Amino acid sequence: MANIITCTRILISAALFFCPALSPIFYSLYLSAGISDMIDGAVARETNTVSAFGSRLDTIADFVFVTVCLIKLFPVMNIPGWVYLWIAGIAVIKLFNIALGYIKEKKLIAVHSFMNKATGVLLLILPLTFSFISLENSAIAVCTVATVAAIQEGHYINSGCITYSNKRKC
Repeated sequence: MANIITCTRILISAALFFCPALSPIFYSLYLSAGISDMIDGAVARETNTVSAFGSRLDTIADFVFVTVCLIKLFPVMNIPGWVYLWIAGIAVIKLFNIALGYIKEKKLIAVHSFMNKATGVLLLILPLTFSFISLENSAIAVCTVATVAAIQEGHYINSGCITYSNKRKC
């Protein structure tokens, strides 16, 4: 069931690609995809169906959803240059983490930490706040949490404290 929810997020993300940004249908699909991201892991844990495949599928679904959102939202947002630089810095840390995980574990590692989840929630909320919170203030909050999450993720990978199939390896 959890993997079906995750696959549904990929399909919703594909549909989102064809919607006008910030339209009612965009927001409906956007929220549906975001909610599915929040519940698929809980369903997997509740039904005792947590798996390495499900974790990888969730990472792929997250990547598709985030990519579509970036393609749709960046053109309609007036993002200051310093935000792009901060995002690029976070991306460099995340790419380093991917390389470190592969070097240490000989496979791609997905860290599902509280801080990564907090970053996801803030990113999900971000487009919903455009009308009453300045993008600059939202960007500071999201980028700060994302930076801490990326650094924490690197620490977890480097220390070998990673969760595999619902079992923590430290």
